[in-house]
Amino acid sequence: MPLLAVFLFVLSACSDNSVDSFKLSGPTMGTHYHITVVGSPSTSPQLAEKIKLRLALLNQQMSTYIDQSELNRFNRSPPGEWVHVSPELFDVLLTSSEISWLSNGSFDITVAPLVDLWGFGPKQNKGLPSQSAISQQLANVGFQHLQFNLQGRKITKNEPIHLDLSAIAKGYGVDLIAQLLRDEGFNSFMVEVGGEVYLSGLSPRDTPWRIAIEQPSEHNISVHRALKLSNKAVATSGDYRNYIELDGVRYSHTIDPRSGRPITHSLASVTVIHDNATTADALATAINVMGAEAGMILAQQQNLAIYLISKTSAGFESQYSDAFKPYLD
Repeated sequence: MPLLAVFLFVLSACSDNSVDSFKLSGPTMGTHYHITVVGSPSTSPQLAEKIKLRLALLNQQMSTYIDQSELNRFNRSPPGEWVHVSPELFDVLLTSSEISWLSNGSFDITVAPLVDLWGFGPKQNKGLPSQSAISQQLANVGFQHLQFNLQGRKITKNEPIHLDLSAIAKGYGVDLIAQLLRDEGFNSFMVEVGGEVYLSGLSPRDTPWRIAIEQPSEHNISVHRALKLSNKAVATSGDYRNYIELDGVRYSHTIDPRSGRPITHSLASVTVIHDNATTADALATAINVMGAEAGMILAQQQNLAIYLISKTSAGFESQYSDAFKPYLD
């Protein structure tokens, strides 16, 4: 689950280098969006309406909480039936499949039954699930059961899987709004949806955008490491705030789709920098499931920019991939 980045940029009225900018915000996808645009505030009312409508359409396509959403209609379709879907939903599902194969199943949009079983989803279960219950739900999980017809933009499933895009849809929403802003003639902006971020051009201070990796903590928000970015997306995933306690044992909200159980390794936070927020969002979740050692191996092999914070007996320790070094402030 993404964590909200701590934004460090400060708009200073006394700065000679500051330029006109405006902010937009609102609810979407069960969370909120925050946008800062470098440009004339006179355009903000019209732009705000376009953003609101674009995000409403995305929610109608990909939400599991809207009964007649495009995604839920597919979830109710029988195995073997080919369903024509929108370009947006098709793109997200295809990217999800690519990250699933890349991460050897650590990222899996069919994991919803297990999330519910452990008490973290909308259909919350009570108590510690038995191994037989876990095994039963694992039979209905598996990204490989989703099939694609690339030419016809159609999808089908060969098992009664249930798709949930909560680990990638917010990142895709960020990318959609970033493209909308470009189409409207803006080159410098920050788009954030539920903690997933895209930073374009320069900040209102006419310098690269500055954000921070959050220090893992159950209660306090503080800065761990500052980043300086432009024309990049950032996503962070961690498990130190969302958990349950059953029979005196703490269980992470992050479920490993391969075992059907919450992760138990020491990795507390994963930050990914990528060209687009969709991929960054999915990769952050995948590496959070994989753990620090396997995640770093994947990052070095694939030239991914990642920053990991792990729990130790003395507190926390951090490490980052070679591709991440240029972004450290």
